Amino acid sequence: MESLREIFRIGKGPSSSHTMGPQRAAIIFAERHPEAARFDVTLFGSLAATGKGHMTDKAIIDVLKQVAPVEIKWEPDVFLPYHPNGMMFQAYSGSQELVDEWTVYSVGGGALSEGKAKDDFFHQPTVYDMHTLRDIQSWCEHHGRGYWEYVKQCEDDDFWDYLREVWHTMQAAVERGLDSEGALPGPLNLARKAPTYYIKARGYKPSLQSRGMVYSYALAVSEENASGGTIVTAPTCGACGVMPAVLYHLSKGHEFSETKILHALATAGLFGNIVKYNASISGAEVGCQGEVGVACAMASAASCQLFGGSPSQIEYAAEMGLEHHLGMTCDPVCGLVQIPCIERNAFAACRALDAQLYASFSDGSHRVSFDRVVEVMKQTGHDIPSLYKETSAGGLAKDYQM
Repeated sequence: MESLREIFRIGKGPSSSHTMGPQRAAIIFAERHPEAARFDVTLFGSLAATGKGHMTDKAIIDVLKQVAPVEIKWEPDVFLPYHPNGMMFQAYSGSQELVDEWTVYSVGGGALSEGKAKDDFFHQPTVYDMHTLRDIQSWCEHHGRGYWEYVKQCEDDDFWDYLREVWHTMQAAVERGLDSEGALPGPLNLARKAPTYYIKARGYKPSLQSRGMVYSYALAVSEENASGGTIVTAPTCGACGVMPAVLYHLSKGHEFSETKILHALATAGLFGNIVKYNASISGAEVGCQGEVGVACAMASAASCQLFGGSPSQIEYAAEMGLEHHLGMTCDPVCGLVQIPCIERNAFAACRALDAQLYASFSDGSHRVSFDRVVEVMKQTGHDIPSLYKETSAGGLAKDYQM
């Protein structure tokens, strides 16, 4: 498995696969062809179906237009074989001859692939020798160590500085979101709710206040993402509000130290990385279960560790976080990362806290393993029709088109 840096990417929303990935691809292609007279970019499948709502075209054009004029072509009904988020970049000379053609895929969480395995331009070196939770948990129990210690053993010396930057970015996104008002971009004219939820939560008794605070923190980050603000993929932009909400709440309400938060982040990233390696975190490939579902699993594991959970209890918490999102579709209204995405982040953050509490009451023993749920999630995602996988062609999005 690759470094956790690939799970926790710092960047601008609203979508890791539809905005961050295509923008990164455009930067690479522009650097390859500074002499180009014009560019054509064809978007396929999910990228074309919801690209306008996710500002895919703007992300690409803003980069390439600095070199030459750009034309975007949309092919929502054409799905390339490797992944639903396919792009084809073409560069032309002044005599209108095709200079280069490059097909690349945005595979989730801002990551790119050419679909060529080890010959891929984006192939990353292996950082983690083990890639199932069963093996990693066995290592932890055999050596008397935690999941974060396995991460420490595998990552380089600069990793913890990067993780600290990730945590600071998450905190800043919460605080900006709580202080921002007005409508979110796009035709839905959806009003920001985080500031209101935060104020209302403070007026409740402590038993309800904490839950309202978690709502407000998740809404704050998700609304920042929807506005194109700087967030952290955890594991994606569409699910970026879950982890910050849980960790911000626990750091404030329970005064966990920054060191403990970073260790919890490392554990969360490890669980997300296992899903990414063995299944997918792309909504266009497996639906929202691979985004919000995985984020919930990550936050469940992180919070369970903070409350002193054993490796088996942490695994159980993460298993519940993902299992109870199995089958969740990705059907964004108008192709925007707003409805139902923002509310889902808030509910998943609270569900993560419920999962850690449930697991903490147990001895960690249970029938269905995290690895098994990852396998099922992958198969379920493949069985879900494409109209429910970030195409805005079915479900909640069916009657709403841009």
